[in-house]
Amino acid sequence: MPVNIKDLAVAVRGFGPGERIPDRHAADHGNAAPEVVITGIPAGTAELALIVHDPDAPLPHGFTHWVVYGIDPAAPTVPGAGRTGPNSLGDKAYSGPQPPPGHGTHHYYFQVYALDTPVVGEPSREEFLSGYGDRVIEQNRLVGTYSA
Repeated sequence: MPVNIKDLAVAVRGFGPGERIPDRHAADHGNAAPEVVITGIPAGTAELALIVHDPDAPLPHGFTHWVVYGIDPAAPTVPGAGRTGPNSLGDKAYSGPQPPPGHGTHHYYFQVYALDTPVVGEPSREEFLSGYGDRVIEQNRLVGTYSA
């Protein structure tokens, strides 16, 4: 997957880059999906994808909390746009932060991809990265933190 970061930007209402994710978005405090706003969408974007991933989770591939495909470039706000793919629990839903007690601060990557083709179906994070990596026009991310 080529690295191309230019104008595409991702913002999450309620916290900024490197800041703590508010408790209301955590799995054991309401599990409310945060509002993600995508701007600077490049020309030629067929659709956007959002993946929220915690690489600090004590699992071989980390933990994927949220996968959203089919985000319309003309209405790039999530939730409210797109279709949800499977998270690491196998659910097609948002699953908020919930690091193991005493595991320290985890980092949550809100990764946005501008794609030159629509995503077919609802692939897992791993399937998406291997199947659509060469279809990425531009990407960017915001990283939030959370600890128990």
